[in-house]
Amino acid sequence: MKVVVDAFGGDNAPLEVVEGAVLAVSKNKKLTVVLTGDENKIKDILGERNERIEIVDAKDVISNNEAPTLAIRQKKDSSLVRAFDVLKDDDKVVGLVSAGSTGAVLTGAILKIGRIKGISRPALCPILPTIKNDKTVMICDSGANVDCKSEHLLHFAIMASAYSSIMTGQKEPKVALLNNGTEEHKGNELTKETYPLLQKLPINFVGNVEARDVMSGDVDVIVTDGFAGNVLLKSVEGVASGMSKLIKMEAKKNVFSMLGALMMGKFKGLKAKMDINKYGGAPFLGCKKLVVKTHGSANREIVCNTILQVVKLHENKLNEQIEKLVLEMNGEVNAE
Repeated sequence: MKVVVDAFGGDNAPLEVVEGAVLAVSKNKKLTVVLTGDENKIKDILGERNERIEIVDAKDVISNNEAPTLAIRQKKDSSLVRAFDVLKDDDKVVGLVSAGSTGAVLTGAILKIGRIKGISRPALCPILPTIKNDKTVMICDSGANVDCKSEHLLHFAIMASAYSSIMTGQKEPKVALLNNGTEEHKGNELTKETYPLLQKLPINFVGNVEARDVMSGDVDVIVTDGFAGNVLLKSVEGVASGMSKLIKMEAKKNVFSMLGALMMGKFKGLKAKMDINKYGGAPFLGCKKLVVKTHGSANREIVCNTILQVVKLHENKLNEQIEKLVLEMNGEVNAE
């Protein structure tokens, strides 16, 4: 089994990406990682550590400030486009990881790989921590689709439900619809239209959830359009970052320096618990092959976790589960 990794995508590329790949193959003896990017620079980092590491040379790089569609079509020798070519052409390659431009990764996934039959649009689905021990919540969609119809939200729901089941081990994860109230009649035209349709799906739909309860741990999946989901995700990230800075500022004001130092030690653990990057990357659910976008500032541990996340999703047959749910949704199971 192989996973292809865009070695020059992200703020810390190529060093942290290459080191993450080395970590991943050391933890999974069945895994081979294909790195795409400048071969000489990758070899300089690897040295003699080339066991189950393959390299596909690519001299160009797609930056975050480039138009995604234009970049994918024109920069054919970029590390990201080469990675998609490998994913498309090599049957042994089960998935792709990149810390590069989110727009370019999404565009490449659509143009180069395509969608699972029956899925209207791929959706970005990150994992967030909650206040309940190690329980997490997934946001689907968080930015891939700004304007959505009810059909899209239905597909997001079944895809994220399957994804959550694999990642958490729950057979029937609780799926909720993001809304401005918990009552069924609340919301805009999209949520009002979507609510009764979600009730008919072969998933555990539990109703509406408000943004303030996202991190309560009461639900496992939150379904929303990409605009609201992206605002929600960045709000959570901003609040977490702001609270961390505020705690540090307040601790420094404390005249009891020892107490302040002890306090900071406690909050380091809290900061680690609330770090969304430790869960790996956010998959673009609905692509024919697994495509996972990890954080642009990902370090080697996060890159490693994301690669192993792809392996886990492949071994648990995520795409096959999505295909089955689509058939059930359309009433086509056992139609032969």
